[in-house]
Amino acid sequence: MEQNFHEITVEQLCKVINLLHPCMDDYLYVYDFINDFYYISPHAKQRFFIPDNTFHDVVASHGLFVYPADLAALQEDLNALLEGRRQFHNLEYRWLDLDRQPVWINCRGYVVRDQEKALYMIGCINEIGAAQKADNVSGLLGSSSLQTYMDTVPVPFPDGYLLHLGLDDFKEINEKLGIEYGDTVLRQTAECISKCIFPSQKLYRTVADEFLILDFQGGSCKDAKALYRAIQREIIHFVEECRYEAVFTISGGILESSKIKDYSFYDVMKLSEFSLNEAKRQGKNRCYCFCQEDYEAFLKRKKLTQFLRQAVYQDCKGFEAYFQPLFHARTNTLYGAETLMRFHSPEGSMVSPVEFIPILEETGLIIPVGRWILEQALTACKCIMETIPDFRISINVSYVQVLKSDIINEIVSAADAHQVPPANVIVELTESGLLESNPHFTRLLAKLRENGIRLALDDFGTGYSNFHYLHDLRPDIIKIDRSFTAKALANEYEYNLLDLISKMVHTLNLNVCVEGIETSNERNQIQNLAPDYIQGFYFGKPCPYQQFTENYIK
Repeated sequence: MEQNFHEITVEQLCKVINLLHPCMDDYLYVYDFINDFYYISPHAKQRFFIPDNTFHDVVASHGLFVYPADLAALQEDLNALLEGRRQFHNLEYRWLDLDRQPVWINCRGYVVRDQEKALYMIGCINEIGAAQKADNVSGLLGSSSLQTYMDTVPVPFPDGYLLHLGLDDFKEINEKLGIEYGDTVLRQTAECISKCIFPSQKLYRTVADEFLILDFQGGSCKDAKALYRAIQREIIHFVEECRYEAVFTISGGILESSKIKDYSFYDVMKLSEFSLNEAKRQGKNRCYCFCQEDYEAFLKRKKLTQFLRQAVYQDCKGFEAYFQPLFHARTNTLYGAETLMRFHSPEGSMVSPVEFIPILEETGLIIPVGRWILEQALTACKCIMETIPDFRISINVSYVQVLKSDIINEIVSAADAHQVPPANVIVELTESGLLESNPHFTRLLAKLRENGIRLALDDFGTGYSNFHYLHDLRPDIIKIDRSFTAKALANEYEYNLLDLISKMVHTLNLNVCVEGIETSNERNQIQNLAPDYIQGFYFGKPCPYQQFTENYIK
């Protein structure tokens, strides 16, 4: 059969292409070397910047629609074919679409010869820069087919739901067991899901490790949860059958059609993706049903994140340094001040630190903002020291700054630049940040001691309250969190516990600072525990520098 290919004419091949092209998404072509003639499936004209689906002067014409940087590679491959150095054409390069934007294609072809003379090449072109109709791993339809189907669903959508599924920590499977095993997991996951759905439900693989089930047959969130649990059980069964070679779980985000207000594919996918991400954020291996209030909170947080990025880009515009006084407990005289951050939204409102500080830490913006607040703190300290030479300034340092920046050298350099002695600087570390980063903080403490800077362990009494930190870090000051203080003032057991902690800390030659004192009665009760320093609204709320100096310095 192969010996008779040269007997097939180019005209006959063109007729075959015309016959087949309505049935194909790819593009068939024939390149007649003898007559320098090119013919491609007619629908290619609707996609690419070609002069026509038939043209002569083939190489020069390709220069019109082949991405310029790829012309040399194409020419080299064609020369190899014409010279007989290669029999098959298989090249990935770029064509220009109708908007003259590059699109990656894979062009494959077979050269037909007559007595070693190249007559023509016949082949196929397919886009590799566009999503395939179905992927080769799971065999499921992909995002493009999902969008096509969604565009046919009448609006408002019929009652039902979207169940967006995602494997948890799938990247680790690929890294530890290899991509081939990862593909096996994806195939088996697709099978597990397929076993659990009804014929009326549609299943798609949207991205690498995510799947989406559509049910517009009246199903509810309750039904979707039941389906999710069934899929969970199938996944567990698969893991057991594989003898736990790869232990993995699956999370699910549920979006009821009644919760959808904007029916564009993009907006529906946004809500679906949010639901899946929320399930993962809440701990993975669980499902979450879309809630409008949660989504609005997410959008608010996203908006605040953008405000914070803009503020940092504009030299921390909108941030303001506040100062809260610290007093000697025995004499009620001013000891120093804790520097706190405040943020004014561009919309005019004051944003709570509880809202913006976690975002600063998660995004890493705490590093540049931390440098800014350090400058504000040391500038204030230097000015106040002209009146109170032994005034101490306390600066909060996030565990993110410790792990990802040269924070200690920055503090030492800034103190030197502002001519503030290291002994007048206190670094406050939050206990909760220590749990997984103890070695980093141990090195930090060594540098603090080396430079004569004091360390305060903040929020002591919250969370885990690991007393071994007192041995490992040996801070100079222990700050009792206001929540612990409130319990001690309201409960005899907690009060006695605080008394014991205070005595133990003093036995170690450390100082105690009690936060959260709001009334004179509370002050009197706490003073009976003999703390070294005291802080709270009773002595003064956090305020800007000018107000602080008017209240406590002048």
